[in-house]
Amino acid sequence: MRKLQFVLVAAFASALTALAAVVTMADAGPTVVPENTEPPAVVGTAQDGELLTAKDGEWTGEDPTAFSYQWQSCDAAGANCASISGATAKIYRVATADVGKRIRVQVIAKNSTGSNTATTQPTAAVARPAGATQVADGRYSIPATSVKEPYRLVISGVQFAPTVLRSRQEFTGRFRVTDTRGYVVRDAIVLVTGVPLGWINQPQELKTNVDGLVTLQLQPTTRLRLVRGGSMVMFIRARKEGDNVLAGISSRRLVRVRTARPQS
Repeated sequence: MRKLQFVLVAAFASALTALAAVVTMADAGPTVVPENTEPPAVVGTAQDGELLTAKDGEWTGEDPTAFSYQWQSCDAAGANCASISGATAKIYRVATADVGKRIRVQVIAKNSTGSNTATTQPTAAVARPAGATQVADGRYSIPATSVKEPYRLVISGVQFAPTVLRSRQEFTGRFRVTDTRGYVVRDAIVLVTGVPLGWINQPQELKTNVDGLVTLQLQPTTRLRLVRGGSMVMFIRARKEGDNVLAGISSRRLVRVRTARPQS
């Protein structure tokens, strides 16, 4: 008899436990996947080198909700969109390859129940940097003020006339400045210094023209040794006006001009 009573009590306790679990689940309510109630958006200027930020929009659903992102590139009409490899952060830096295209981002909201995706409207067509103008060779020229980190200036072209120094007469140095994206840069300030110091008279800094070019007349001093197979090294620096000469987007390059014995 006592054994039967024990079994009945155990069964009753088990039933109460199950009922309590059902009540607790009912009180908690059904779990809900995220649902988008206000579309996400892209914040920022659609221009080469600028930053775009994904605005998450508004979502319902069980918290906590985590967000992830996938930036996409679309054609000029905002169609035929494809994911941009590696562009999965909340912030996207517009690239030169995006020029003429439109950018959008997919926002993925996820909680313990599941996930949903909402996609922004595409931006306007991506423009070239501020002040960009096309020059005669088909490339685009931009002012030095349009170059911002992480991009930098590059001394990409060097030419001397004559190419071999056989006298201490004045010679010409011609230098081209571009940036790390390939734009030619106007109004970059170029400095040329002979190494060792004193082998040429120090010319003034000059700014590049619309083609990214600057031409300097360089005057050797009597210290320049005119020997067969010799050379003189020159230090070239390009910088943006107002930047620290040792920082910012400035660039440096060492170049060499050959020397030879004077012609008899």
